[in-house]
Amino acid sequence: MAGEAVVKIEGETRRLVINTKGLPFGSDLALYPEMMKLVVEKLKESEADEIVLSEYYERIYSKEQTVWLKGIADLITRLESDAIWSPSHLGTDAKGTNLAPRHEAILKIMNALYADPLKAYLTLISELKTWTAKAAGLTGADADDVNTYLGTLNFIRQLMEKTDLIRKMKEYISQLGSLPADRGIYHSLFEVAIKPSFIGSRIFFTGVENLELVDQYDVIGTKIYIYKHPEKVEFLYFINPPEYTLAPDKYFLLEKTKEVVSGHRPGEISFMGMSQARQYFHKIYIATISDLARQYNIKLTIEEKEDLATIVSRYTIGYGIMEILLSDRQLTDVYIDAPLGIKPVYLVHSKYGQCQTNIIFSSEEAQAITSRFRALSGRPFDEAHPILDFDLEELQTRIAVIGKPLSLDGIAFAYRLHKDTPWTLSQFLDNKMFNKRAAGMFSFFVDAQASMLIVGSRGSGKTSFLQAMMQEIPQNLRILVQEDTAELPIPSLKRLGFNIQRMKTRPPLGKQSESEVSAEDALRTALRLGDSVLIVGEVRSGEAKALYEAMRVGAVGNVVMGTIHGESAYSIWDRVVNDLGVPTTSFKATDMCIVSAPIRFGGSIKRERRVIEVTEVLKHWNVDPGAEKGFLNWLQFDANSDSLEFFEDQLNKSEWIEKIKRTRGMTYEDIFNEINARGETKQYLVDVKNKLGVPKLLEAENTIRAHTRYLIEAEKQREENGAVMHEELLQNWRDWVDSTLVKEVLAQKRALNQ
Repeated sequence: MAGEAVVKIEGETRRLVINTKGLPFGSDLALYPEMMKLVVEKLKESEADEIVLSEYYERIYSKEQTVWLKGIADLITRLESDAIWSPSHLGTDAKGTNLAPRHEAILKIMNALYADPLKAYLTLISELKTWTAKAAGLTGADADDVNTYLGTLNFIRQLMEKTDLIRKMKEYISQLGSLPADRGIYHSLFEVAIKPSFIGSRIFFTGVENLELVDQYDVIGTKIYIYKHPEKVEFLYFINPPEYTLAPDKYFLLEKTKEVVSGHRPGEISFMGMSQARQYFHKIYIATISDLARQYNIKLTIEEKEDLATIVSRYTIGYGIMEILLSDRQLTDVYIDAPLGIKPVYLVHSKYGQCQTNIIFSSEEAQAITSRFRALSGRPFDEAHPILDFDLEELQTRIAVIGKPLSLDGIAFAYRLHKDTPWTLSQFLDNKMFNKRAAGMFSFFVDAQASMLIVGSRGSGKTSFLQAMMQEIPQNLRILVQEDTAELPIPSLKRLGFNIQRMKTRPPLGKQSESEVSAEDALRTALRLGDSVLIVGEVRSGEAKALYEAMRVGAVGNVVMGTIHGESAYSIWDRVVNDLGVPTTSFKATDMCIVSAPIRFGGSIKRERRVIEVTEVLKHWNVDPGAEKGFLNWLQFDANSDSLEFFEDQLNKSEWIEKIKRTRGMTYEDIFNEINARGETKQYLVDVKNKLGVPKLLEAENTIRAHTRYLIEAEKQREENGAVMHEELLQNWRDWVDSTLVKEVLAQKRALNQ
């Protein structure tokens, strides 16, 4: 109903939402005095922290602006309770002959307070001046009569000048040096945030003028700005979606389109995939927008219709404002903490680290998106099942939602975004996660079929590193991948030529489905699926025993790799044996532990990923590998020099090297010639990328080709010479990179620039 108001509580914020549809005046309190009067009237009846004027789009007035108007409302209430217009406040003239004009003047001021406080104040000052001048020549009863009225006027003046709005206006006029025309002062003081009414979340842009812009780019038609705040340690990640900067007639079309299509439920939609459904509804939205534009005589170009249809899709069959964030593949994580509506969404950017956004996520939108997630996952989410954990394949994102009673303050979200293209060893080398010798080692470990655990804390790069290691597997081998959460970019790796069978196991959190297979059962099944490399996304609990069974049985002919949370080789032994119940003899099936960690150099707030330890698990110990020298360090990180120290003099104790020498017929020199050559190939790609400015050279599609070429050239030498001549091999390989791979990448770059 037009003019109806309701207070909505969002977190700790009370919003006075006034329905302005159908009112004879506009929903802009700076422009329309009638609108300001309506707001002040509602504030007399309600306690609110913010004002929202809701039509086809919402005008949101800040807490400070609301305080200003609430002060006026409280002033009016005070004056009305004192009946400031009553005869006793107007004078002492018993006959009342002078009271009528004074009564009229007070009522004029009171009425103006609602719609134009500045006019009310100026009228009061004018009245004071007039009667002060009249009082100058009066004595006796006449003086008492006028002084009573002057006392009332001064009382009103004192109360007015205590309000924040009058003080603010006086300051503004003082700086300006003159009175603004019409309602110009209200336009200056009541700048408003505008958003579509069908969007629950809010976006703010306050204080941008005081920030340093460090980067900007586009994500699905939305401008992304990265700012540095002079008094904050984190960067600010601000979005400016097109739906927040539309003309009023377009907001009208969006709202009408939503109304028209809200009941459209085609029977065949359940048989469509998400991409098909989006295309289907996009066409419907374009047709609806076109019809409505003709009906209401609103002119739109074809591009404008497309843009509006995209916006409607985002907030109907899409994921709302979150879809923008989840489409930014430079992000790794997005967090929305409870209670909602208080703190902005924050996220982790691959380049700028943790950032605060300009998005306030609402409970209303949270409920809507949670319903979507519940339907997509097929899992319950309520007080009996307060955890919802699943993979949103459409946006390559892992979703974790928690609610009451687990989350005392209500619904909270955590999103983990998976990289579109897999990380490569060369990209890690370029980012100084390790040096070229380490890169060569890692490649050789895979080639030599080592059983490896990739170890680290959350955010240390374990999964990304596992992706890179998988690309070192020759493409003539079959790979079995087991994950409870789909974090590895298997579709991308398949497109790049790998033969991969993926197995999805029961997730560790939330309501379990009877149709889902446990991790340990899946691993045992994997051992029966034929000769294959085995990759376990993350070792968490019950699958540990099965993994070590795979290592002991399956590692005879193939690589076995998995990730696990930990901080060192010893901590992993302690966890695997003492916490997960794997026998010590089984743990010895691990050949190498590669440990990564986020490093804060010199106590900096920035975190840099580094490999901090490469440790071989020796086989001849019984109880405690720490006490019995069961670990052999190959590499150890030194933060002072930001380098990996290589303990070559210790490698004469390496049992794994002895095994490789025995099973492959290689000498120690052969092994390290191969390691160094592989490291040189990774470094050469990095050097060329930096020299020519072509980051794409280090993407998987190119590094896999380069690695495959290296393997082919090496095999040619073995066939022709009976051995690999690494200097000649590297020269032939570099010639191919320069003549073929680099030329192709540069051509692609030129085509994109054009």
